[in-house]
Order: sequence, then structure tokens, then C-alpha cells
Amino acid sequence: MKRKTGNYRDCSTVGETCKAYIPEPLPPVPPLKLTGQHHDLLEKANRALGRLDGMTLILPNTSLFLYFYVRKEALLSSQIEGTQSSLNDLLLYESDGVPGVPLEDVREVSNYVAAMNYGLNKLRGGFPLSLRLIREIHGILLSKGRGSDKDPGEFRRSQNWVGGTRPGNAVFVPPPFESLMDCLGPFEKFLHNDPVATPLLIKAALAHVQFETIHPFLDGNGRVGRLLIILLLCAEGALSEPILYLSLYFKTHRREYYDWLQRIRTEGDWEGWLTFFFTGVMETADQATQSARQILKLFETDSAKIETLKKAAGSALRVHQLMRTMPLLPIPYASKTLNLTVPTITQSLENLRRLGIVSEITGKKRGRIFAYSEYLSILSQGTKPI
Repeated sequence: MKRKTGNYRDCSTVGETCKAYIPEPLPPVPPLKLTGQHHDLLEKANRALGRLDGMTLILPNTSLFLYFYVRKEALLSSQIEGTQSSLNDLLLYESDGVPGVPLEDVREVSNYVAAMNYGLNKLRGGFPLSLRLIREIHGILLSKGRGSDKDPGEFRRSQNWVGGTRPGNAVFVPPPFESLMDCLGPFEKFLHNDPVATPLLIKAALAHVQFETIHPFLDGNGRVGRLLIILLLCAEGALSEPILYLSLYFKTHRREYYDWLQRIRTEGDWEGWLTFFFTGVMETADQATQSARQILKLFETDSAKIETLKKAAGSALRVHQLMRTMPLLPIPYASKTLNLTVPTITQSLENLRRLGIVSEITGKKRGRIFAYSEYLSILSQGTKPI
């Protein structure tokens, strides 16, 4: 369905005139016209979210899955914007190792993890999902590294643009900074069901596009906009933990994702975007649920293998348990954490290697790191840099 979703206004910036786009407030006018297909997809997406959220009740260690799923979403969201980090790079960085990519890339992902955790903790403490919280999250996201000179935590006070080398040849020019609060005020109200209550997944889909269109920061808008989806789902109880990595779907369909953001501005086809969004939620939630089940089965299978070591099984099981939380494991770290000698750790890892559970990834005699290979493979699905 075609509709007008905003207006263009002439503005001048960096010495030239361009047309900036100012979106109409949500919800769309005329109202959304949802078909039977939309309702079917919406129901399937909600059921998939329910199954995923239900996994948190049966997982033996919810915090373990949360740890990695949060990092996966952070990694994927950053990769959409060009970082070259892998999950291995992030885990090495967090364990004081040396990542295989520029430090700026992996630091950007680490900032995203910190921003997500901060936002969730504030929401759980009773703080509303508001413009103030969004600014605070942005401040953490750009607190260090790339973008730290782009006014972290502050709405922009100058014109920005998307694509192109200057406003005159840009793909899209967001609202002038003087109009930001005219756009952000109604946006914040929409998050709180003003002027009308909106079903959660529809609200998340509309809010994400609206935020990207307003583009209120000098940098980091895409990451904050994708983070907003997770925060909404958790704030309104669809997920008890942030274990949906929807950025996997956006990354896989990256060109289509960007095309939809622009098509809504030019054609007002919110209904087409909802089809894309609901499909993404459904597929990603089902994949996350399947990954959790694969991991649980892998742990069970590998534990049974280790039991065959008989006398050597005790220390090997302890190392295996540690590698569930640190699938890239340096020997000194394992020795200190488990209070076992380096020779005992080394022998246990060698036993795990012979069983096909771990592999050594450095090829060195000193400073060796062992990887829980199949576990990392499951966790890393879809996270190869673009």
C-alpha cells in the first residue's frame, strides 16, 4: 500500500542546498492494512519468540547462553556497518588476548555489549524506555574507539546524511537538527502507546524504521536502532532475556534491509516491511532455539566421551566445564581458574584433543590456546565478516 510518510524541506549544509526528509509521526496514516498473510506471519513470529523465551526455563545455565547470544547480536549488528571482527576475535579480546583484526573493530563490538547490558539493567530497575535512556546507551556505545569524537550521548547539532560523499549526492538526508525534537517527541510517545496501543512486534518494526529515518546521532544510529528492537521486546515481556540475534537476518539480507528502509520513505509501504520483519523474527528465533538445543546435545555427548577416560575423567570434565564458558582457553588461565597444575591442565586438554573435542589453534609451543571447536562452530553460525 502506498502512502505519504513524510515531507521534504530545503536546508543548507556544508555550503550546498539539499532536501532533508522529515517523517510523519507514528502510527502510519492511513492505518496499516494487514492481510491474512500478515496475521499468519505475526502469529508464527510470536510463537517462535515464545519457544525461544521458553528455552530459558529449561536451560541448565541460562547465563551461559545469554553471555554468548548477547555477543552474537553485538557482533552481527556491528558487522552490518563494516567491522571485520569475528566471535573468536571478541572472545580473545575479552580474555586479554590479541584479536586478529584491528583493535578498533573489536572494541566497537565490545562497546555494543556494554550498551545493551546497561540498557537492560536500567529497564529492569524501573527506568522507562525513553529518549534519555537512548542517549545514555549511545554514550556507552561510542564511549571509546571509533566514533568517540562524534558527541557520544548527545543528539546531533548539525546536519548528517546517509550514503554519498556530500548531502547533494546522498542516498538520504535526515531531518535538520532544528527539527529533531519535533520528530523525537512523538517517537517517544509512540513507544509508550500514545496516541494508540500498538501490538509489540508491529511497534518494534515501525519504531526501528522511524528511528533510522530520524537518525538523531552523528554516528551509531544503525546499532542503536537495532538495539532498540531488543530493548522493546524485553521491556514489554516478549523475552525475559535478550537471546534474539535479529541482526543475523538483517546481515544475511543486508541489501533488502536497506532497500526497505528507503522504500518506506519513498513509497510508504509499511505493510511490505512488516512482512520482511515478521519473517526475520520467526526465522531468527527458531534458529536461536535450534542452536540452544544443538549445544545442549553437544555438551551431553562430549561429557559421555570424557567419562570413558576413567581415572583421567575428573580433571578433564572440569576443563570441559570451563570451556563451556570460555571456548577459547589458554592453559595458564585454566590452571589459575581451576586451581590445577599446568601439567594436569595440559594433559587434560591433550585427552580432550584425542577425543576430538578440542583443537589447538596457535600452532605454537608457548602461549597455546585450545578451542572447543564444534561448540564455537554452532555459536559462530552466520558471524563471518561481510
